[in-house]
Amino acid sequence: MLSDMINFLLTLAKDWGYWGIIFLMFVESSFFPFPSEVVMIPAGYLAHQNELNFWLCLLCGTFGALLGALLNYYLCYFLGRNFTLKICKYFGVNEAKFAQFEAFFNKHGEISTFSGRLIPGLRQYISLPAGLARMNLKKFIFYTSLGAGIWCLILLILGYVLGQNEDLIKEYLYLVIIACIVFIAVIIAIYIYFQKKKSHI
Repeated sequence: MLSDMINFLLTLAKDWGYWGIIFLMFVESSFFPFPSEVVMIPAGYLAHQNELNFWLCLLCGTFGALLGALLNYYLCYFLGRNFTLKICKYFGVNEAKFAQFEAFFNKHGEISTFSGRLIPGLRQYISLPAGLARMNLKKFIFYTSLGAGIWCLILLILGYVLGQNEDLIKEYLYLVIIACIVFIAVIIAIYIYFQKKKSHI
């Protein structure tokens, strides 16, 4: 079953090409429950097979993720919390989950739009509280693109190196997620340190 799904996704990525990567990553980065792993890992495999260009895949994946994040950002920016919740509840985002996203953003500040992109389950939704807080758009685009680019790069490398080996992908993806969480913790700690140092000046 999983093998059939991977073959289907490889065919889809090959047929749709770069536009398919942009579209699917746009969907993944919005409020639809769609994992980026099923887009970027097959793209990495196709790059290994010289069907697609590795760096164009990275650019398209990052751009698609940014477009989806901007959709979430502007939903909250223009429509507010209550209306956005009415839409998102049909995609598994209830009041409690939304409150968790807000709490994470409020606790870690604007850099959470970078770090949140590397955390499964939070990646798609961190843009919502950013829009609600009317975060500076240039900073939002920068942090989101940086985080999304790193995540896409990790998945592309997995697909490029591991190919269609499902067991290896599962094993290494788990390790990658742990490494990302550690990396995020370090980045947030550094950010908080410099913010406190700045406030004492």
